[in-house]
Order: sequence, then structure tokens, then C-alpha cells
Amino acid sequence: MHSLAVTFAFAAALVAMLGTRLWLISRQIRHVAQHRSSVPAAFADVVSLEAHQKAADYTIARQRFELLTTAWGGAMLLGWTLLGGLDAVNGVVLDWTLPRWGALGYQVALLVAVSAIGSVIDLPFDLWRTFRIEQQFGFNRMTWGLWLKDALVGTVMGAAIGIPLMALVLWLMSAAGALWWLWAFAVLAGFTLLMQVLYPTVIAPLFNKFQPLDDETHGPLKGRVQALMQRCGFQAQGLYVMDGSKRSAHANAYFTGFGASKRVVFFDTLLSRLSAEEIEAVLAHELGHFHHRHVPKRLVTVMGVWLASLALLGWLMNQPSFYTGLGVQPNMVAPNHGLALLLLTLAGPVFGFFITPITAAVSRRHEFEADAYASQQARAADLKSALLKLFEDNATTLTPDPLYVRFHYSHPPASERLAALHAHS
Repeated sequence: MHSLAVTFAFAAALVAMLGTRLWLISRQIRHVAQHRSSVPAAFADVVSLEAHQKAADYTIARQRFELLTTAWGGAMLLGWTLLGGLDAVNGVVLDWTLPRWGALGYQVALLVAVSAIGSVIDLPFDLWRTFRIEQQFGFNRMTWGLWLKDALVGTVMGAAIGIPLMALVLWLMSAAGALWWLWAFAVLAGFTLLMQVLYPTVIAPLFNKFQPLDDETHGPLKGRVQALMQRCGFQAQGLYVMDGSKRSAHANAYFTGFGASKRVVFFDTLLSRLSAEEIEAVLAHELGHFHHRHVPKRLVTVMGVWLASLALLGWLMNQPSFYTGLGVQPNMVAPNHGLALLLLTLAGPVFGFFITPITAAVSRRHEFEADAYASQQARAADLKSALLKLFEDNATTLTPDPLYVRFHYSHPPASERLAALHAHS
């Protein structure tokens, strides 16, 4: 493998990815703008022109912002790799940390430094998204104080969990021999399963309050939900209401946890907007994912990708052209494992982008299957009514570009989803 070949392949893939993304986003903007003036005939009786135009404007604003962030992200990726950004940071971190903290300390410090620099660079975009776009369309309810608290808690939690995990993986890369990637995969897989248990009970409560769905306030709903779960053979540790409204006006419901720690969580915004019958239908949809084992299937797929990626890294890290072809000079006095891990993290998504339509199509199929299951356990009409309210409340456009949908949408567009539900009515 020659370094020029690596450079050419990466540059070509990066140009193709950026060109495709920018083209698709531009199509989405034009398509939504062209259909802004009138509500689609299928929704004319249930969606107001004002709501339709708000959804169009919100979509266009977000897509224009995505044009900017996509172009900026491509420039930053080029800066980190072929223009020498990672090489420069590595030189500084290596000189300062290797004599003080040793090889493992240097590698962990390098990963932390690159992550911190990336977070600082992304910070203005995160702030603009929250306090400009979401604020403009009435969705943001986060105060500056809450935003700062979330940032601090997230940083501390990320460091407390991420740094030891990174250190363990890097140690395995040095100490576990040629098959280190199998051991690293076992560690990451075990960690992922452990987080399925710890997240709902330990981590999520650091950011939100979770109150049990009580009999006094939500008695009829609780009874319907418990009866539905019994019919579907689903057991959960509890039913909870999350104070999502303190951050956003968007509404949702979800399952979280693993095994005995499974929880059903409703956003308070969802409970305030939907009827008990509609909430039952939304929950039936989520139970459809459980019935079809979509979550385990996705987890197995993700872990398969991890295993393949780690095996690939096990080969690439021993190829000097992998480093030089991506703008980095390999270390002569320290291990290159941290550099290799960073380069794969940076370059991998460029090539992975081209399987996006496949993963999106699988996700949309899962949503159709969950809707079909929900129509058997609850009324399809209630799910249609709930979805229409959620589409309107979340300002989801009813007229997305079909090609953009095929490439990016993890959920079917409203027209396809409601047409499928109509067939089940």
C-alpha cells in the first residue's frame, strides 16, 4: 500500500461525500421551498397552512445550517489530516507528555487533546443551533445556566467514563498481541451492555428528573399502558415521566435499559399533547420494535461494524503509508496506536457515508413493521392522529425531497407512513 494511493483514495472519497451531501441538502431546500405555498392534498383537511409553512421554514433553516456545517466539517477534516493538523497536535503532545507520563499517558493525552479541540471548534455551531434556530421556531426552552450545567456535567461524565476506557483499549493494543482487536472488541461490547443498565438509573437522572407515572394524575393512561404491555408480553422496571419540556418543546417516548432495568419513558410534552388513546398507540409502536427485536438486531449490526473496524485497524496500524497518506508522520520514539485510532475515527465515516442509504432503508422498514404491529395492538386511527400531532408539533415537513429521504431519513416521510397505516385501518 503506497501513501499516494491512500491520499488519493481519501481525497476522492471526501470530495464525493461532500459533493453528494451538499447536493442532497440543496435538493431538499429547493423541494421544500417549492411546496411551501400549499398543504398537500392528503393533509389539507387536518393540517393548517400556517403549520405547514412553519414546518417548511424550520426545515429550510435547518438544512441551510447543515450546508454550513457540512462544508465546515469537510474543511476541518481536511485540516486534521492532509493539511497536517493532527500531525502538529501530536508533536506538541508527544514532546510534553512522553517524558512525564510515559507511552500510555501520551496516547491518552493525545486522544483527549484532539477531542477537546474538536469540541471547542464545534461549540459555536451547537450554540447557534440551540439558541438561534431552535429558539427562532419556539422549540428551545433551555436557559444559558442549564446549557452550562449540561456542558459541565457531560464533560465530567465523559472524562470519568471515557478516559479509563480509552486507556484500557490502548493498553490492549500494546499488550495483547496480534489479536488485540478481539480483546478490545470484548471490552467495548461489555461496556456497551453495561451502559444499557447504568444509563437509565445512574446517568440520565443527572440531566433530567424522572417521576413515576402516578395513579392520581395519569390513572387512566397508566391502566391502558399496563394492559397494553401485558398483551404484548413486555415487562419494564417502571413507567416514568421525564421533564423534557425544560430543554425543548419537542415530544417523544422511548424505552431504555436492558433486562430488568428496562424503563418506559414519556416526555411531559407528549403527555400534555396527546390523548390516552393516542399515547397508547405511540407506545404500541415502540413495543413493535421490541416484538420484532429491532434493538438487538441493530446492536448486533453495530457490534459487527466495530469488530470489522478493529480488525481493519489491527492491519492498518502496521502500515506506514496509512499514516503518511493521511498527513501524519508515525512516531519513532512512542507507540502509534493512538494516532492510528484517531485516523480511523476521522477517515472511517468518509467511506462509511456511502452505505447510508442501506442503513436508512433498513431503519425505515423497521418503522413500518413497528407501525403494523401497533395497528394490531391499538387503533391505527389513534396512531395516525398521534403522528399528525407530532409532525405538526415538531414542525416536520410534509414535503421532503424523495431522494433526500432515501438517503437520510431513518423514519418514513409522513405521506408514506400514514398511507401504510391507512391500509391497516
